[in-house]
Amino acid sequence: MKKIKKWIDKNTYHHSEFWDLKKLVEKKQKNDLTISLCLPTLNEEKTIGKEVVIFKSELVDRYPLLDEIAVIDSGSDDNTREIATNFGADVYLADDILPGLEKKKGKGENLWKAIYQLKGDIIVYVDADISNIHPRFVYGLVAPLIHREEVKYVKAFYDRPLAVSGSVRPSGGGRVTEILIRPLFSLYFPELTGIIQPLSGEYAVRREVLEKINFPIGYGVETSHLIDVYTKYGLDAFAQTDLDQRIHENKPTRALGKMAFGILQTFIKRAKALGIIKDIADFETILRQTQAKDNVYEQAELSIMEEERPPMIEIEEYCTKFNRTFEDNE
Repeated sequence: MKKIKKWIDKNTYHHSEFWDLKKLVEKKQKNDLTISLCLPTLNEEKTIGKEVVIFKSELVDRYPLLDEIAVIDSGSDDNTREIATNFGADVYLADDILPGLEKKKGKGENLWKAIYQLKGDIIVYVDADISNIHPRFVYGLVAPLIHREEVKYVKAFYDRPLAVSGSVRPSGGGRVTEILIRPLFSLYFPELTGIIQPLSGEYAVRREVLEKINFPIGYGVETSHLIDVYTKYGLDAFAQTDLDQRIHENKPTRALGKMAFGILQTFIKRAKALGIIKDIADFETILRQTQAKDNVYEQAELSIMEEERPPMIEIEEYCTKFNRTFEDNE
């Protein structure tokens, strides 16, 4: 499609285009923007210290691109929170944010609560398990938002060699993307196929967008974002940046099955609401995976229900804190 090609040519960047951090900070200050970094965590003691040190030293102390670095933690039982605090991050337990609400667990819950807890006009989310962390994981994503007012949501993409038993082997990665998301987008949202890595955990978004969309608390959060932002603002609201490479631990196939099951629930819910898929029965929320013990075969059953948080702008405490009204969501 010509529109997709045009969008890719105009809205796809490489992080090296934004190497001059002094000029980027000057542009940020001229536009009177504040930027918050959210690192969602659960037992990330091996990598969180390095991430905080690099981002703070380069993007707070040396070049004041970030106004805050915050860890939103799901309840780690290792030393994640202590390490992050010692290296200078603001650290919050997700359960302590908006304590009047029912407590829920999941990465999406952390991302949603960051909207309330953090102050930035732009929030950039970076996963906390990246072995080859570099400042480009932040400046490569926020730069298009700083330079172009019409851009609202910037996704990362990268090569994904996978760490296996202490070594690194080349791999295309993105298995759930290529097997599930890209086929679904090709069928029902073809313009979104221009987004190279729709499930990447690194993205930067304007607050005015984040506060108006629902947040699945689990696996479906990235997919829901793309569909909801696309529905509200169109393809031109997106940009994407090539960050070269991201090294992380490989996930077993069974874990990817759980992820795909949750994502599919999120997708079907939105497709039904938009009238794209009709006459489909309500789905079950039990994932059944077959496992073998010696010569005995049995099914393991796992309940996966993609609960969702409402748009943050519908939360009274948020409206009070940020001087918003529910009408702002119209």
